[in-house]
Amino acid sequence: MQQNPATGSMQGAQPMAQAPDVVTIKDQLYLADMLSWNLNACKKAHFFAQNCQTPEIQAALDEAGQMHQRHYNKILEHLNTQANKPN
Repeated sequence: MQQNPATGSMQGAQPMAQAPDVVTIKDQLYLADMLSWNLNACKKAHFFAQNCQTPEIQAALDEAGQMHQRHYNKILEHLNTQANKPN
């Protein structure tokens, strides 16, 4: 594999067939950040939708908030599944 200096991307990189069994501290911190980002975005979208006068914008904000809530729940579901998985 060679890194393209212009883009910084790896050429010939293949996606992992399966995630590794080990979760590093860096992985844990990133997962915590993802949960925090999605929860914060969900709360903000809900707040702004409640304070919006335009029905179309309110609906778009509600939809965005629901999307972030689904992402948050999906991450938690995946983490809970992995935590309950027998070794």
